[in-house]
Amino acid sequence: MKILPRAATAKNPPAQFTGDVWVDAIAAPQQPDQRMVVAHVRFAPGARTAWHSHANGQTLHITDGVALIGTRDGAVVRATPGQTIYTPPGEEHWHGATSADFMQHLAMLENTDDPSTTTTWLEHVTDDDYTRAHHATTEA
Repeated sequence: MKILPRAATAKNPPAQFTGDVWVDAIAAPQQPDQRMVVAHVRFAPGARTAWHSHANGQTLHITDGVALIGTRDGAVVRATPGQTIYTPPGEEHWHGATSADFMQHLAMLENTDDPSTTTTWLEHVTDDDYTRAHHATTEA
């Protein structure tokens, strides 16, 4: 057993996020056969990811605020603390805070054999699509 050193909080890059988003790494592979990655991610009001997908899917557990999670078919889920959302492998999606609330979630996923191919980043969510998402939500 070992206590892992705490990684410094990192600000996520503007190439993949709109607005202010911070990440704290919680878990990463410790052995060659492990794949699990977990991060605590905090979004300022209006902040969101770009469109992206994960080779092995992703689980989001909302810990604070209100999350919006959108998919290419136009569906948007509004999730609140304690709710967990799963996006299957290859599903293009985005997630972020509402325009009025900070939001925090735990992001959990499994790396691929080549961790650089775990997440495929795409274009930014437009302001118009983000605004429409506020009116097209269903409760998780």
